[in-house]
Amino acid sequence: MTGNTDTAVPTAEVQSLELNSEAKNLAQNITPWDVEGAVVDGKAQPIDYNMLIEKFGTRKIDAAILERFEKVTGHKPHMLLRRGVFFSHRDLAGILDRHEQGKPFYLYTGRGPSRDHMHIGHMLPFMFCKWLQDVFDVPLVIQLTDDEKFLFKPKLTLDEVYANSAKAVHELAAMGFRPEKTFIFSNMDYMGGAFYRNILSISRSITFNQAKATFGFDNSSAIGRIHFPSIQAAPAFCSSFPEIFGTRKDIPCLIPCAIDQDPYFRLTRDVAQPLKHKKPSLIHSQFLPALQGITSKMSSSIDSTAVFMNDTPAQIKNKINKYAFSGGQTSLEEHRQFGGNPDVDVAYQYLTYFLEDDEEVAQLADGYRKGEISTGEMKARCIKVLQEFIGEIQERAKSVSDQLLADLQNPSFPRKFASLDKK
Repeated sequence: MTGNTDTAVPTAEVQSLELNSEAKNLAQNITPWDVEGAVVDGKAQPIDYNMLIEKFGTRKIDAAILERFEKVTGHKPHMLLRRGVFFSHRDLAGILDRHEQGKPFYLYTGRGPSRDHMHIGHMLPFMFCKWLQDVFDVPLVIQLTDDEKFLFKPKLTLDEVYANSAKAVHELAAMGFRPEKTFIFSNMDYMGGAFYRNILSISRSITFNQAKATFGFDNSSAIGRIHFPSIQAAPAFCSSFPEIFGTRKDIPCLIPCAIDQDPYFRLTRDVAQPLKHKKPSLIHSQFLPALQGITSKMSSSIDSTAVFMNDTPAQIKNKINKYAFSGGQTSLEEHRQFGGNPDVDVAYQYLTYFLEDDEEVAQLADGYRKGEISTGEMKARCIKVLQEFIGEIQERAKSVSDQLLADLQNPSFPRKFASLDKK
């Protein structure tokens, strides 16, 4: 259904989202490089997150752990936790135990700079990390995997991915990350020293058969791709950052990331203890849907699936009105009579990620189901929220100084935390 406004999905303009006519039934495929929902009888299906929990062997974030989170931190869980956007974890309870005991840990997340600006889906782990950092008062390291994008995106040059990394730092600085708590590094710059020593130790601990089974590599895979998992694993070991943690190996990290990144850290957890480091803990998010619907994720490579952080208010409005899939009926009259389905309505789904007010989110869903809120009204609310979110970051980006950018990327910038003094 395309709803009660002029919002037909332009499938001809998004050919990569079309299904092959012969692909009547395909299994769900989630890897660090491909996210594809199942196809049943020729119809694309939403991502089955419960299936991923079972397949990856993670644990669901349930009411009990949210209650414990609030008890331990004294903070109501972030809206992305409350609403199940971050839905799965590995050993989150262990991190809460450490916080309760006053023992140190740190946060680790990353960004693969495949283009010059992030889209709103990329912002989710950073929004969440900023909040976690403030709640726990812990260091955060952000890895920019420009090397990975060069290896896995054949059309990108080294100069392009490196330039994209620099622009990512600028957008992250505009989100409010401060150098006193945050270290952002490009792999192409930081490679060497303790970081590279950990990469070597990890790479010797993972066999080709393990990498092949985990990531699907084959004999035609470039050797750099096969080696890369050891590079993404290394920041999960605190000794990779001697300027922050000294020579300690006993400080674990919590990694907020999308669920497709979990395979990297399953291997990391396997090799951590033999290498005398703590296993990392993880907390996994769902994917922000593409504008065309909940069966695919937002992608940097297809402009019309995504809302970017450099989009103007007019571009945001046009993309939502023109491309955002609607859960409404085919006419306003039918919508008023039968109501719509917010569970598949992209504008509503985006509001669950970016609108803080729980009561308003619930009222929007209820009103849409009853037909009291039209597709046009839902899109208008979504447009306003996204324009404000993106506009605020764009405005802050204007005042980001070269000194701030340098400090965020300086491994020796003073980063002192009282909890690091405890074992």
